Amino acid sequence: MAEARAQQRGGYAEDASAGNPADGGLRFEVDGEIATITLDRPEKRNAMTFATWSALARIGENLPEQVRVVVVKGEGPSFSAGIDLRMFTPEGVPGQGSFSSAAAADAATFEQRLQQAQAGYLWLRRPEIVSIAAVRGHAIGAGFQLALACDLRIVADDVAFCMKEAALGLVPDLTGTKPLVELVGLARAKDLCLTARMVHADEAVRIGLAENVVAGSDLDQAVHDKIAELLAVNRDAAAATKRLLQGAQGRSLEEQCAAEGAEQAARLKALFG
Repeated sequence: MAEARAQQRGGYAEDASAGNPADGGLRFEVDGEIATITLDRPEKRNAMTFATWSALARIGENLPEQVRVVVVKGEGPSFSAGIDLRMFTPEGVPGQGSFSSAAAADAATFEQRLQQAQAGYLWLRRPEIVSIAAVRGHAIGAGFQLALACDLRIVADDVAFCMKEAALGLVPDLTGTKPLVELVGLARAKDLCLTARMVHADEAVRIGLAENVVAGSDLDQAVHDKIAELLAVNRDAAAATKRLLQGAQGRSLEEQCAAEGAEQAARLKALFG
């Protein structure tokens, strides 16, 4: 099995288009300023396929302008068990290919498919929205990385995070390594990724993977309460502040001071100019 997996590493679908979120195993709903993405394959613990990532990217491309908060959650007892294991088989997922078919692609094609998949995660970081992962049960591999792509993680007390990729002969390639290092530090990120061990609720809060842990029955209410807090803040000020926070680590103190001044000048002109 290990040898077979070693021959099938990496890559993305030959055809992972998903015009309808349901084609990728997702539900997408918009209620005013709130959008909700639900991973909706509970019989498979919301395992992800190529079409899932393509559908996530499509949602980001077409997100209604009025949306301020995006909630990502899973149907049933798990957030996501990660990669659909059929992708490790020669047959793959019907109509979507497999890792083995992707591994046979040329470098340019492989890069294009990888970027398409990553696009489904990257848009959750946009300054004009705040994204919340509402996580219960397993959040494994690609599912863990989806939670890491969100600005905030509110988790149930049965949560189990795991960066499983190394145990499968893969690396995390869905934008998860940078936020993981930023949240928990380099040494702890190495520990989590290189051992593929589970992180449960208490540790997740302690090391910074989650902002809040609640009983499973209280998860929806906790997310609702956080949304109310977020929507009480001025939208444009929130976007400007998120831009400042996201850029802070890459700037010197002097550069950050200048960035703060530029954002504040724009806010003052908008409010009083």
